[in-house]
Amino acid sequence: MNLHLAAGLVPPPLRALTLITALLTGAVALMTAHAQPVALGAGAYHLKPQGSDPAAPAAPHRSGAMALRAVPTNQWYSSVMFSDKPEPLYAQPLSLRPVGTGFEVSMPRKAIVPTERNDVEVHYTHQQALLVSAVAQDSAPAAPATISNASDWAVDLQLSRAGTELRVTVAHGSPYAAFEVNRGNLRLRLPLPGQRIPTPEDERILALRIGGTSYVAFGPTGVRWMQAAPTEWVAQMPEGKGYLSVAGLPDELSTTRALLSRHAYTFLQDTQVNWRYDRPASQVVTTFKTTVRTLEGPDVGPLLALYPHHWHNNPTVADRLGPAYDTVRGPLKLLAARSFEVVTPYRGFVPYWPALQAEARQDELKDIMKIDVRNARRMMLEIGNGSYWQGKGLQRITKLLDVVEAQGDKEARQQLLQLLQKRIESWFSGQSSKTYFHLDSSLGTVLAYPEEYFSIEQMNDHHFHYGYWIRAMAEIALRDPAWAAKERWGGMVDLLVADIATPQRGRKDFPFLRNFDVYEGHSWASGNGMNPWGNNQESSSEAINAWAGLILWAEVTGNTALRDLGIYLYTAETEAISHYWFDIHRLVFAPEYRNAEVSMVFGGKYAHNTWWIDEPRQIKGINLLPITTASAYLARDPAFVKRSVATLPEETRQYERRGRRADPPDIWQDLFAKYLALADPQAGLMAWNRWGAVEFGDSRTHALHFMLSLQAMGPPDLSVGADTPLYAVFKRSDGGRTYLAYNADSRPSTVRFTDGQVLEVPPHQLAEHVANVKKAKP
Repeated sequence: MNLHLAAGLVPPPLRALTLITALLTGAVALMTAHAQPVALGAGAYHLKPQGSDPAAPAAPHRSGAMALRAVPTNQWYSSVMFSDKPEPLYAQPLSLRPVGTGFEVSMPRKAIVPTERNDVEVHYTHQQALLVSAVAQDSAPAAPATISNASDWAVDLQLSRAGTELRVTVAHGSPYAAFEVNRGNLRLRLPLPGQRIPTPEDERILALRIGGTSYVAFGPTGVRWMQAAPTEWVAQMPEGKGYLSVAGLPDELSTTRALLSRHAYTFLQDTQVNWRYDRPASQVVTTFKTTVRTLEGPDVGPLLALYPHHWHNNPTVADRLGPAYDTVRGPLKLLAARSFEVVTPYRGFVPYWPALQAEARQDELKDIMKIDVRNARRMMLEIGNGSYWQGKGLQRITKLLDVVEAQGDKEARQQLLQLLQKRIESWFSGQSSKTYFHLDSSLGTVLAYPEEYFSIEQMNDHHFHYGYWIRAMAEIALRDPAWAAKERWGGMVDLLVADIATPQRGRKDFPFLRNFDVYEGHSWASGNGMNPWGNNQESSSEAINAWAGLILWAEVTGNTALRDLGIYLYTAETEAISHYWFDIHRLVFAPEYRNAEVSMVFGGKYAHNTWWIDEPRQIKGINLLPITTASAYLARDPAFVKRSVATLPEETRQYERRGRRADPPDIWQDLFAKYLALADPQAGLMAWNRWGAVEFGDSRTHALHFMLSLQAMGPPDLSVGADTPLYAVFKRSDGGRTYLAYNADSRPSTVRFTDGQVLEVPPHQLAEHVANVKKAKP
């Protein structure tokens, strides 16, 4: 989470979208002087903040098409829209920054930064940048840049001064910053004197070596390069050819420069990602497509730099990759192609695990359940009063409800269900001036009050906050579908889904996939991106929780488009986590990096820390919580899990040598026991202390049931898929497997697993099959 400093709706069915649009367009006429809430089923939302509550921040720096759309907060380029002096945009492999008189272009280089924690951070900072400016704008005062257009992973920035327009297109995975000017010449100012690299093969090229980094500027045919000073070059542009691309070189081989030269005049016009859930194969097929303009020369298509999660174990591109850039995300490898495809296995989850049978610790579980049920009201809101802590508390109780229901306590089950519904109704009703939701049309967002962790002022963490609510509502809908119907309380859930996961592009009410970066394959938490190292995300696991909530809500409401979107987001983000947070393939982390995992991923750095404290247990745990049935992805590399947990004692000793102490000393011990149990159930149980600290998104009941279930079934077996979204497979040490599948439909289903197992699943039920290992005949 961004504590901190703190992807289709939906799409809701068309009738729900029509309802929301109608309410938006007619809202002013319906409002009274007392700002009455707007009804949505049994719920309601406000069109204005109540009393002195804060409003959404302004995003004035938009022009052209972007001025007509909902604001794409939480993206790698968002700071431009919110600030006169935006932060660097880490496009990878280049970074770019508007500075009022032009655009800085940099190719960040690695820096190892020691910390007081006796570890290091790895920085790839925007520095020693070239400044590209329009000569015709020299006499005009500095002005903020605007965003004039954005596609799925590219953005157009514009600087309008003195009747001259300078525009640059920069994109994830593009080695070029592509400039266009409507009149006059372009200037390149260097951070220090550079050495010109001879390029007799092409007079259009200016190649420079600057402080160990090599850049190439590609001008149009007829350009004249004039050196005005040791740190200044002017591109005298021929009439009607106001274009120039600037690239960083990954090496100084002539073949690499020739490759970049060949594609330098192909400018990106549109970028688009498409996803397809291949249900029979239990995988997601993601296609990255580009549309380009060729300004001169043959149409050879674009040159794209693929991230490790694109090229690793991808046979469709393996023999077509070229030179690689050293970046904060590891090697970005060049591919000459208009599109490419990534196929990723989807390994699902079920909403809850079955009852424990003949378990020796049944009495202990029963005792803990009684205590947790008795304390459930307090446990639902331990800290904070806003949407983050309330959503976390709601999900905490739904996970307690799972166990209580599975173990057959009908009275406690009903008690918890009613407690949850009453609390949600108090928020969703819109009748309270303290806890309510506001639909803001200036940005195109849903805001929750009271504010927590700058979720309004900086638009932070919406997927973390609302993910808890969506998942809790989905869990309730399993038990009481009439209560969760759109005509009652479900319409409010669709509104929260729309905020974080609208799949349509260019809408006025909500932006496309607010938090999700489709090219990097993971979410961003900061809404305005105001940080010298670009946007960031801390709690990758809370992002996964949100996408699991989308899948489950889609299944219980029959929304296949939302289901497919949720599966895409869940699958893509778990893959990105394995590379950029855990580096289980050993492709990304610098050799100097000392920790087992990264806890904070930024556009320009990675670090082992949190926003609120540098205590080791919380640093590690923030990318684990909440551990639920949807957390099996954490078991992808059991050896990594054990190695990560094994670092805690020494990290804690280092922390204590600095005169610090965790409070309590075993904070989140249940979280680490569950994490370890995903790799070794017995070890996890041995590490757990029934009377120890409990993470406030968990309960002792759920923790013990989780680990005892793994002890009985074995750790998750991620080698097996199934032709249904809600399934899980486990494998014991003797080789026997347990197969689970949940059927959210009203008709029976037949689930086929990729290892040949078949499971019949009744409507609205969880089915289980235990397959023992067949002994060979003597």
